[in-house]
Amino acid sequence: MINGTSAENFRKVNQAFEANFQADKELGASLAVYHHGRQVVDLWGGYADLRRSKPWERDTLTIIASTTKAMAAIAALLLVDRGSLDLDATVASYWPEFAAEGKGDITLRQLLSHQSGVISLERSPLTAETLIAGTPIVEAIAAVRPEWTPGTAHGYHALTIGHALSEIVRRQTGLTVGQFFATEIAGPYGIDAFIGLPEKELGRLSDISAPDPGALTLGKDVEDLADLFAALNDPTSAAYRATAGSIGVSFEAVNDHRFAIAESPSADGTASAAALAKLFALLVSDVDGKRLLSRAIVDEARTPHASGKDQVLCVRTDWGLGFMLPGGPMFRVPQKGTFGHGGSTGSFAFADPEHELAFAYVPNRMSELLEGSDQRAWSLVDATYASLEG
Repeated sequence: MINGTSAENFRKVNQAFEANFQADKELGASLAVYHHGRQVVDLWGGYADLRRSKPWERDTLTIIASTTKAMAAIAALLLVDRGSLDLDATVASYWPEFAAEGKGDITLRQLLSHQSGVISLERSPLTAETLIAGTPIVEAIAAVRPEWTPGTAHGYHALTIGHALSEIVRRQTGLTVGQFFATEIAGPYGIDAFIGLPEKELGRLSDISAPDPGALTLGKDVEDLADLFAALNDPTSAAYRATAGSIGVSFEAVNDHRFAIAESPSADGTASAAALAKLFALLVSDVDGKRLLSRAIVDEARTPHASGKDQVLCVRTDWGLGFMLPGGPMFRVPQKGTFGHGGSTGSFAFADPEHELAFAYVPNRMSELLEGSDQRAWSLVDATYASLEG
């Protein structure tokens, strides 16, 4: 069931990838690794559909959930690199309506590092209709009051950050973040990833296998995640209001193609592992003679900006600018200085500047343990580092 290739010294990665299938943890998945700007792992296997009749192909695309946030952040950081955006300028200087309800002093840096306190879409929960319209979500973000005094704490902006970044990008360029990513990143650099999937690409999109309600309670038995899962069952908590309370659909809608087609830059981007690994490789090495961001902006983005207890996730998190950093149960990469993002589908991607390493894993069987806490991904990360050590 496993297809693709890997360099001889990365055979441990093949074994770990195959082990996830043998343990019946996968429906379908792809995995890719770049090292020193060269792809050294390109694997895929399993099925792209729930009926197990359509084999996963090399170019199969999958919804990557919150790993999409990294794509949106990279687009914003590219504009920072070009001088079109300033990290320490206020969001309201680009988007005046955002200043409502005491948000006038929030900076782009605070937004990217999940310190703004703008966590809820309760005024206009995400549905296919609000995503397609776009405006209701943007207006809801502009109208919300911060959960805490901006800059004094941090908490995961689970569904707000991508849309907020998109509006900032649109105000500066005239393009939504999905359009900007397509024209300025995906096209020029050959990245097969989308924030807003063109309808002509739907034939490559895999089904998503959602966990049953009983499986979703598994987190309460994981010591690191017990407080989070308790909060997710409390409608008054920040965790609930930033996630379930900001979504107007159930898991039953996970394969409604409208969500993949509409721009949802916090949660519904689509990609293959090969595309994500190449995107992250372009941040830390030359790939085909190209590099996406300057070393200076990458170093700024992977510098810790917020660390400690996350006011939404109820666990320790560490944030750079748009990226998770090592620390806590959501990002268990063993190497310091790495940065990346995970998603509730189980997807995970990161870059390691010290080793010029980029990794991406994209499954279509959703995780029961939320983004960044899925053991499938960590077994593959561990195998990747074991391969580096020989």
